[in-house]
Formats: sequence, C-alpha cells, structure tokens
Amino acid sequence: MAACDPALPTPGGLVLAPFRALRYVADDGPDLAARTAPPYDVIDAAGVTALETTHPHNVVRLILPRDTDEHSPDSRYGRAGQTLREWIATGVLRLDDAAALYVYEEVHGDHIQRGLVGAVALADPDAGIILPHENTMAGPVADRLALTVSTGANLEPIFLLYSGGGLTSQLVAATVVTRPLLTTTTDDGVSHRIWALTDPDELASIAGDLYERRAVIADGHHRYATYRRYQADRHAAGDGAGPWDFGLAFLADARVSGPAVHAIHRVVAGLDVAQAARRAAAAFSVTQLDGEPDPTGVTLLDALAGAGTDGHAFVITDGRTAFLLSDPDPALLAQVLPADRSAAFRGLDVTVAHLVLITTVWGLADTEDVVGYRHDATTAIAAAAQAGGTALLLNPTPAADVAAVAAAGERMPRKSTLFTPKPRSGLLIRPLDGPSPG
Repeated sequence: MAACDPALPTPGGLVLAPFRALRYVADDGPDLAARTAPPYDVIDAAGVTALETTHPHNVVRLILPRDTDEHSPDSRYGRAGQTLREWIATGVLRLDDAAALYVYEEVHGDHIQRGLVGAVALADPDAGIILPHENTMAGPVADRLALTVSTGANLEPIFLLYSGGGLTSQLVAATVVTRPLLTTTTDDGVSHRIWALTDPDELASIAGDLYERRAVIADGHHRYATYRRYQADRHAAGDGAGPWDFGLAFLADARVSGPAVHAIHRVVAGLDVAQAARRAAAAFSVTQLDGEPDPTGVTLLDALAGAGTDGHAFVITDGRTAFLLSDPDPALLAQVLPADRSAAFRGLDVTVAHLVLITTVWGLADTEDVVGYRHDATTAIAAAAQAGGTALLLNPTPAADVAAVAAAGERMPRKSTLFTPKPRSGLLIRPLDGPSPG
C-alpha cells in the first residue's frame, strides 16, 4: 500500500465519535417526514420540485438548492448556506443539548436495518480502516465540497458497513426496545426511528468495540472523498485539528442488520440496441427475448437473474426489444481483464460490463457523458427509449463480493452497487463550526 498523507491526522482504528446534531423542531410523523428527502444523488429534477412542494422547510433546499441568479451557476451554494443559517436563527432547526451517538433504525416491509450515526474519524484508504469499493468522479466531489464550504455542515451521512456482531450490535439491539427520540414514516414506506446514546460508559464500550474493526463504504463515496478534500483544505490553510477531521456517517453491522444490495443499471444513449446486440455477438451468446419488454423491467430482471446463476449475464433493451447476453468468450475475458487485479475484482459482473462489453466489444469511452446510470430498471429503460439508446441491466453484486474487493484494496467501477434502505437526509445534520468530536 502507498503511504498515507503525513500532513493529515490518521486514527489508529475505526473511531465513531458522538456529536451534537442539528434536528428539525417538528412533530414526529408526517410533519417530520415531509421535511426529509432521499440522498441527493438519487433525486432527479422532478424529484427536487416534488420535495420542495412537500414542505417549505424540506431539506432538499439544502442538499440540492436552486440557483439564485441564472447568470451565476454557483449561486445555489450560497443560497444553501443562507437557508441553513436562516433555519437555525428562526428555530426551524435546533442543536441537541448533548453530544450523542444516535441509534438509527429503518424498517421496510420485512427488512430491518439498524446502526449508529456519529462522526467518523477520516482515514486515508491506505490505512485500511475505511475501505472504499468504488471509484469516484471529480464533478460530484467538487459540487459537494462547494456545498460543504457554504453551509459549514455535513448535511447527509455516508453509509458504512462492518461485520461480526459484538458489543456495539448488542447495545443497538438493547436500545431499540426503549422509547425513541423521534419516529416517522416516509412516503417510500420506510419507517425511521432514532435514539440518542449519551451515557459515558456505553459510549466508551462502543469506542472500544469498534476500534479494531474496519468499515467498507456502502454508499457515499463522493461524500467521503469530499470529507477528505475539505479536511486537506483546512489543514493546508493552517487550521490544524478540528471537526473537519471527522465526517457524518451511519455505521451498520452487515452481518446483524445490514442492507439489501441492488444493481445500478447503465444507459448508453449513443448506441441503439440492435447495433449493440450485433457487436455483442462477437463475444457473447446473444438471445432475443420474446415479446415486448415490460416497461418496469421486472420480467427482464427475472430472466437476467436466472441466466446469472451460471456466470456473467446482462440484458440490453431499448424498451421495445430486449436481448440476453451470456457466456462471454473465456479467451476475451483472459485477454481484457487485468491479470494484476484480484480474482474478486475480475469476477464481478460490473467489471465485465465495463472492461469487456462497454469498452472492448462496443468500443465506447467509459466516461460520464457516454455511460449514464439509473438506480432502477424502469428509469433505465425509459431513459434509453427517450434517447434512442440502450439500457444495460445488471444483476446485483453480492455483498460478500463487495467486501472482498474492498479488502483487496481495490475499487469497483463507479456506481456499482445500490444498498437499501439508504439513510434519510434531514433527520440528523452535523455542524462543522463547533468543537472537535470525541
């Protein structure tokens, strides 16, 4: 591994510190739910408008603010900072009296996800404490950094996973049978409950249990990269140690009460599906699927799941015609997949999709302007149909494979996994203008 940046502090282990959260002064239930939002990177333009109309104090006005001046494309950042300060000054948001680690539970149907929200000590990936599994893109990091500078806050938590049970998971389980600090159910059907842990002995026990562990970033790679950019900038400015050495995080035990894993699908706007199928036939077994595809993608995903049990498989569609791609040429896989990467990395569907299918077989540049991303099959198919392009549907990556790639010190192609349920934005905000955590 490369050496960590000596100019920045590096914790000796996994540290999740208490903090004083900014929270809405709102009744539990619908009033609070109406002020929250999904994470910024799953909200489209229509979603911003819908959330704005839901409540005048919806957090989308902070995480995805609109420009105040059409001639100044960066005016939205200043607007977010001004809005946050106004909401604090007028009592819309209030700082909790005591620093806490917050137990956070999400329930969706039969799935229960629980963990802790706190301030995680930032570490270079080479330290082996917080492991990314995906690459990041410069644009979103620059965007989130400008927002952080303007608001002086961590507005949304990243999502971290660790494994193995232990005292922390036991304390979380014991806490959820007590009365919560807040409870609400959002319009996606997810119920949310939060408790504040402030007892010094419990906090010390959690700190000791977590210190020797390591965490994988499940969601929020760009936010974590933003945390570290902001930290580096503050140290370069001579500000020394401070709250910028930590970042807002939700930490869950994947083995006890972790998330479900879904695929993130691709959209290639500049390639029609017939041409995509013809090119793929040089390296894959290509089978046209009968009938007009279900616009929700359910039948296509069922076919894909079945084919994926025997190896790499993909579905491509434009919403009218669909093809199953399977059994890639072993010789081509051996030629294209990098021999110096781990078996875990080379065995991923998403690796084959990007390095073999998109780049080698289709001959396309693997860039943001060529390959788009959608979090569900329905919107991927709709986007491909609108653009006259191709939706590339993938099977989800098993969580164990994600962890194996991260443990090998490697990164999956960007936007490889979707973990649900995601932490809801607006329930807990972490100011950066107070004392350091811990």
